[in-house]
Amino acid sequence: MKSRILIIDDDTSLRRVLEYNLQAEGYEVRAAASGEEGLYLCGEFRPALVITDMKMPGMSGLQVLSAVKERFAETLVIIITAFGTVDVAVEAMKLGAYDYITKPFNRDELRLTVAKALQFTGLTEENKRLKSELTERSDFRTIVGSSPAMEKVFRVVRKVADSDASVLITGESGTGKELVARSLHAHSSRSAGPFVAINCAAIPRDLLESELFGHVKGAFTGAVRDKTGKFQMADGGTLFLDEVGDLPVELQPKLLRALQERVVEPVGGAEAHKIDVRLVAATNLDMETALASGAFREDLYYRLAVIPIHLPPLRDRRDDIPLLLRYFCGKHGAGQVAFDKSALALLTTYGWPGNVRELENTVERLLIMRNNDTIMTDDLPEKIKGAQAAPPAGDAGGVLNLPEDGYPLEQLEREAVVQALERNHWNQAAAARFLRIPRHTLLYRMEKYGISTPEK
Repeated sequence: MKSRILIIDDDTSLRRVLEYNLQAEGYEVRAAASGEEGLYLCGEFRPALVITDMKMPGMSGLQVLSAVKERFAETLVIIITAFGTVDVAVEAMKLGAYDYITKPFNRDELRLTVAKALQFTGLTEENKRLKSELTERSDFRTIVGSSPAMEKVFRVVRKVADSDASVLITGESGTGKELVARSLHAHSSRSAGPFVAINCAAIPRDLLESELFGHVKGAFTGAVRDKTGKFQMADGGTLFLDEVGDLPVELQPKLLRALQERVVEPVGGAEAHKIDVRLVAATNLDMETALASGAFREDLYYRLAVIPIHLPPLRDRRDDIPLLLRYFCGKHGAGQVAFDKSALALLTTYGWPGNVRELENTVERLLIMRNNDTIMTDDLPEKIKGAQAAPPAGDAGGVLNLPEDGYPLEQLEREAVVQALERNHWNQAAAARFLRIPRHTLLYRMEKYGISTPEK
């Protein structure tokens, strides 16, 4: 699309020369002989740039500048002024003019000044677009779901986002724990501050302390300069500790002190630094087991889990899978792609051990490999197509003997949970091990199906 430029000048010959030269550069140009006419055209033409003479009968260039800035704030203004009146042009720039050119000027000077102004306009628009995208990415729209389980997550996030309470997000890998952490930050009063993330499992033990708390020069071999830790980097914002369950036991007391005292001490340093940080942590581990085994301190756990949020696995919110498929198709630029009924059924019933992350990777692969705008069963990976195979009812090698007229899957799952609890005398940790699931998953199932421990 051609950039629009409006010329305002009472000098007919100069106005025509400007119009001719700018049109030759490929711009869409309109011209006005007075400030009053120029303002009228500005409202009708909506130019990206106005070039106006300083001295004109009626409205002066400064008056035009003031009116344009008041009514059309996004429009840039270049002032044309006579040689020797640069002080007036500088005053115009103080009032909001983008630039000025002095008479007489040549075509190259005009071309470069206009190109620079329009480039600035383009950068401004790009910056606005990126800010808009950033806000959207931080919004709930990137956490796709309308199932009851996800609506519960949304309600908790909205309620606690603006508090400074520590949050512990639990859930299997790939369920979107960092997205929830970013939403908590984006909807808090700290949103203007930094969001700093660190994966506790991805950094070697001997470096993790320095990454979190920083170090001073000479603290250890290789410490050639002072280093600011993640806690200080997140000051005034949010620190996200991903995979916090893998935090080494020897570092846990120092983290606990940082949360309690709101101070950090760099490795090798004697001076404590005050911090103002909201902590959000996440883990895919069964923290009850970690606490029982001594791998995680109980006092630190309760300091982190002031607000617990559990993200259900994708297999427990299958109603969200069609929504996620549409979302990821749109995200990867293929919003027109559809899914055949049989393919959609297989995608919905597949177990998705990698959760939402695995689903997105699968969609991206399908979009690259597709032959047309409808994804068919044959397009699906073999592991998804093969997942439909199951032992027939009454098979001697299985544990089920389902009635011929069918049986509700949710009722089947509820009975399995109840039987596991009864066999283990309602010991939740033992029942979870019996079912080969994390304890928090068992608790989620109990809540989902209204199963409560009987009173003694």
